[in-house]
Amino acid sequence: MREHKVTTERVGAFSDGMIAVVITLMALELKTPEEATLGAILALWQTLFSYGLSYLFIAIIWVNHHHLLRLVRYASPQLIWINFAHLFLVSLLPFTTAWMARTNLSPVPVAAYAAVFVLVNIAYLLFEREILAHADAGDVPEEARRLARRRTWLGLMTFAAAGLAAPLLPLLGFALICSALLLYLRPEAFRRRQRQGGDR
Repeated sequence: MREHKVTTERVGAFSDGMIAVVITLMALELKTPEEATLGAILALWQTLFSYGLSYLFIAIIWVNHHHLLRLVRYASPQLIWINFAHLFLVSLLPFTTAWMARTNLSPVPVAAYAAVFVLVNIAYLLFEREILAHADAGDVPEEARRLARRRTWLGLMTFAAAGLAAPLLPLLGFALICSALLLYLRPEAFRRRQRQGGDR
């Protein structure tokens, strides 16, 4: 019997569905104000900003996730399980986002929010490492691999610093989370070899 291999397209499709569910759960936490005034909307700024930040984080996850999956054709068993762990941690975002927003950026909820970012980033680090271990050296030069590792470690340390700062200075912790996300706005510029009939 031939060994059945799971393609990264299937992994990506499953991940798309899970991420769509997470976004939906977050959107359901947005409650309309009872008063029809601008002030009522402005009073919800913590909720709206928290939702926007979490939505940006999920968008960044999706972009980087698919960027990495394009580098390999088949998913190893390790990659599949790492992806499940990664998605589980991402699924915690609606809970911590709502908690932080409802408590007006209180120290413990912001610390919990930062902790979820740390865990998601650890899972992403493992996901990235597994992908790069199976990616063709010609597709991903060593310099690009080093840049990817440095970026991920820097992001992880920034999220960890946010978690440590949040219990005493929640706004600083929240600001550190925002700054860490900037590192991931643009996926690594992995150069791919020109395929027959394709472009770089």
